Amino acid sequence: MPNNSTKILLLITLVGGMLVSVSSNSWLGAWMGLEINLMSFIPLMSNVKNMYNTEASLSYFIVQVLASATLLFMVVMKTLTEDLFTFDSSPYTTMIICTPLLLKSGAAPFHWWFPGVMEGLSWENCALLMTVQKAAPLMLMSYLIEINTFTLSIILMSTIVGSVGGLNQTSMRKILTYSSINHTGWMLVALATSENLWMVYFTIYSTLALTVVSAIKLSGTSFINQTMMINKETTLMKFMMFTSLLSLGGLPPFLGFLPKWIVIQAMITNNMAPLAVVVVVTSLITLYYYLSISYSSFMILNTEPKWNLKLHKNKTTKSISAMILSSISLTGMMICTVIANIN
Repeated sequence: MPNNSTKILLLITLVGGMLVSVSSNSWLGAWMGLEINLMSFIPLMSNVKNMYNTEASLSYFIVQVLASATLLFMVVMKTLTEDLFTFDSSPYTTMIICTPLLLKSGAAPFHWWFPGVMEGLSWENCALLMTVQKAAPLMLMSYLIEINTFTLSIILMSTIVGSVGGLNQTSMRKILTYSSINHTGWMLVALATSENLWMVYFTIYSTLALTVVSAIKLSGTSFINQTMMINKETTLMKFMMFTSLLSLGGLPPFLGFLPKWIVIQAMITNNMAPLAVVVVVTSLITLYYYLSISYSSFMILNTEPKWNLKLHKNKTTKSISAMILSSISLTGMMICTVIANIN
């Protein structure tokens, strides 16, 4: 991990690469922005003192280079027959351009690299990988994506794999990974049904993901069984972590239910009721394994070890930021409902 000044520079170029990609008026410029973004994220991931970080960064680099090379090859081949700035909106074009972008964003069935990479990263990099690194590929897909067999199959696989894959996991990182794959399926539905709806979903999802990661990092847990070892003195931290997880799963009346509610309405408006049923059922499965994590700790007669003397000191700033994000997650849905009723 680089020092603070280098980290700030890399974060600036990371966001800059994303902005270059989404604001470019040609596919070659979009590819360049994706490469700048990748070259900024790799040094943030790697750490010479941690073998897992190095392995994860190498795996991520290989996968992203494969996706970038495929995207560049497809763009050049289409440019030779058409124009650099505009493509015909045929299902074939959508498929060949969106496939490397789906690989970059970690959607199923191109998700095979995602859990392994997430397992070897620090929590800050996990948050970046789940949120910022998805923005540019999703924005580029929004230019081409249409409701066809390819898109529907990707949506179904992402939602099903994201829900079923997290059922048997004990690692918090892998649970968040499969949840992210499930949310990617929801965002692809939003992309296919509306132009701006996916931005609302992505903004709320990013806020909730940052809330969950900040709460988990503050509690110092990496596996489910460690959540039982949080002391009674840090009950507020436990409450923040579990309510944020339930909000990310889409449980009413938390904020995470709002974007899913809007997407379900958009699907019904577009006569996609069977797809709506499938994605709602898979979202319930996701919510099930979030509830299984938090259920025992929410019980009145839960067990807590007396010998756990881990103290959480000198974390006032992080606690305040986690509390602010958690309060947004808790009250956001209610505030939005009040505003909607007033209007």
